[in-house]
Amino acid sequence: MKRYTDLIKLIIGGKMIKNLSLALALLSLASCGANMDDSKNNGEPDGSHASAEWQIWAYSTAAPDFIGDFATVKDGNGKVIREGSNSWVCLAFNPMPEGGFNTPHDANPACGDAASLAWVDAYMSNTIPEMKSDGWLWMLHGDTGVDNFRAYSEGDREGSNPIHFIESGPHLMLLPKDPKTIDTQTTDFDTGAPYVMFKDSPYVHLMIPTEDYYDYQPSAEPK
Repeated sequence: MKRYTDLIKLIIGGKMIKNLSLALALLSLASCGANMDDSKNNGEPDGSHASAEWQIWAYSTAAPDFIGDFATVKDGNGKVIREGSNSWVCLAFNPMPEGGFNTPHDANPACGDAASLAWVDAYMSNTIPEMKSDGWLWMLHGDTGVDNFRAYSEGDREGSNPIHFIESGPHLMLLPKDPKTIDTQTTDFDTGAPYVMFKDSPYVHLMIPTEDYYDYQPSAEPK
């Protein structure tokens, strides 16, 4: 949308258009075009958010399309609802409420490679991960927030120290086979750099922020 606004400003500033009403009409038309593009690129299916179709869309788009489009997808009960052709699996970390999630962000969806699935299974079952190699986990819809120093604190803002709670936007996670390999990384999540989450726990991992990471918690954005 900003690019259309900037274009109108440029046109007006260059005195190509002197009629403000015409300029506003053009801006409105541009806005409609932008919204149409967003709708087309979004691809969200109509209907119930508890449907297999919606879940496949919501969870698979937690990764770049060249991964998510070919990944296996599991529903809220762990049942495979789409077989994939690569070794990646997409699923929701949060339990699905009756009627489905309101947005993909509410689901805490993630797409993990083969190595990360052991970590995911261990986290879900509250056991210690046994990994053959480092794993990678995409979460491009972000998450509903956790205490950076407390595992199993998803969505528990009230029960967390305010300075430790972070609701993330899009990010990539490195799940290390050997936690010592990320010992030297910071635990500060407000610098924009990769940072350690759940330090000194079996689920320690590296968070790697991507574009729009701080959209859900602007107060944590680097100043």
